[in-house]
Amino acid sequence: MRRTISAVIFDMDGLMLDTESINRRAWQAAADELGYPLDDEFYLTLLGRTTVDCEARVQAHCGDAFPMDDFRTRRRELWKAQVESGGILKKTGLLELLAFLDSRRLPVAVATSSHTVAAESSLRSAGVRDRFEIVVTGDQVARGKPAPDIYLEAARRLEAAPGECVALEDSDNGVHAAHAAGMITMMVPDLKPPSADAQARAFTVVPTLTAARDAIAALLAVSLQTKL
Repeated sequence: MRRTISAVIFDMDGLMLDTESINRRAWQAAADELGYPLDDEFYLTLLGRTTVDCEARVQAHCGDAFPMDDFRTRRRELWKAQVESGGILKKTGLLELLAFLDSRRLPVAVATSSHTVAAESSLRSAGVRDRFEIVVTGDQVARGKPAPDIYLEAARRLEAAPGECVALEDSDNGVHAAHAAGMITMMVPDLKPPSADAQARAFTVVPTLTAARDAIAALLAVSLQTKL
């Protein structure tokens, strides 16, 4: 079946940048210091969601007495310390994928649940901010992932039909958002394997961004052959 591709939209944390492990350590360590441990099972339900949504879920999970202001301050301190000591690493295959898309003249955008300030900082720290003219963040839309708002906004800014956009995601919530937007959704799992629900919604699940590049190339080849 022919699938026209007009643009590619990237999630950020866990997909392009190896930041989800930093996030998890900061969130869990901050909560643990305050006497409210967050186990892995609960933490993984936060993946792909906006910070506001995640904090609301932590508050509900831990109870009304949970000191959110102290938690937020300590979490940010721990995040900053980790980034200053180890930096933010790019996922394997990212630069090659971006170069491939550039060679095919396919526009790209970022659709991340992170807040604007955090997204800008992470992209700059990883040295890839200049690769994206369009960056849509969780605080710029009414509803965060798994709602489709952020992907629909990215497609609007790209001036591309949602059904002609490839969305690259690492989380279940992100896959649900991109699928709900009607996009060709490719999942590259990071901290956890896809749920059965996410796997059913994804066009394909691949292990790396290198494999995602090959999958996009295959779709482009089919589209070209159909046109000839």
